[in-house]
Amino acid sequence: MLKNTFPGLAARPRPFETILEQAGRIILGKDHEIRLALACLLAGGHLLIEDLPGMGKTTLSHTLARLLGLEFSRIQFTSDLLPADITGVSIFEREKSEFHFLPGPVFAQLVLADEINRATPKTQSALLEAMEEGQVTVEGRTRPLPMPFFVVATQNPAYQVGTFALPESQLDRFLMRIELGYPDRAAERALLVGGGQRARLDELTPVLDAKNLPAWQGEVAATHAAGPLIDYVQALVEASRRAPAFLHGLSPRAGLALLAAARSWAWLAGREMVLPDDVQAVLPAVARHRLRSAQGGAQTRAEDIAALIRSVAIP
Repeated sequence: MLKNTFPGLAARPRPFETILEQAGRIILGKDHEIRLALACLLAGGHLLIEDLPGMGKTTLSHTLARLLGLEFSRIQFTSDLLPADITGVSIFEREKSEFHFLPGPVFAQLVLADEINRATPKTQSALLEAMEEGQVTVEGRTRPLPMPFFVVATQNPAYQVGTFALPESQLDRFLMRIELGYPDRAAERALLVGGGQRARLDELTPVLDAKNLPAWQGEVAATHAAGPLIDYVQALVEASRRAPAFLHGLSPRAGLALLAAARSWAWLAGREMVLPDDVQAVLPAVARHRLRSAQGGAQTRAEDIAALIRSVAIP
């Protein structure tokens, strides 16, 4: 755990230490990725987890929902899934001679969009309004979604059979994109001996009351970012637009996402102000899915992000 080394600064609230600790018992050897996921949700963003099948993407989503005390809904994306299967549909009640709206699974506090890139782009787009505005419009009527509202989407690598690439407009709605990757030797040994950790999900109990989460998010948003720190964020964004490694640079919305994620990372570390280290810690997760390599437009490489960080001096 990171310790508070700055005088006069607040300690991280104890419930979040417990969440990180308990989640680490389910998703073994992935403490950094768990911290990124929690920082993403505390910043009010949506999370995209991309990796091979069997890496624990769905388990991580279930774990966060249980520990945060959120109403959970899972949507299994397939090629024949329709937008109405996500948002809901009106059905006619003969007894009342009127239509009644039946809410779809998107009406939950944490929605797991499992294997989102196995659905067609038309179906994927059904989440755009929900993720951006916290509402859905069905048959001309706008309906608010529960608060708080998070989407955690999983996707398989694009080269796998039966996948549809997410459009840039959809990708940009995700505050962060992370990968879990293979476990290290010790973590995999523990998985083999224990027979997998997913069975332990039933043992988890909520650490937070979901109704208190907006208050914590308010504290995250109020974490101080000094003028030189904002200069640093702006310099990184501008450098991405000039870098020959990228087809295009980060948008203004990406800059806002980077600052929000850095605030959340600093707050989880028990600090009331954002440091350049916080920005650097979250930049790969915030930027990689928003940037495209100049070499054929493929997703940018980790080393290109590292080079971007090195190219900008810390104020």
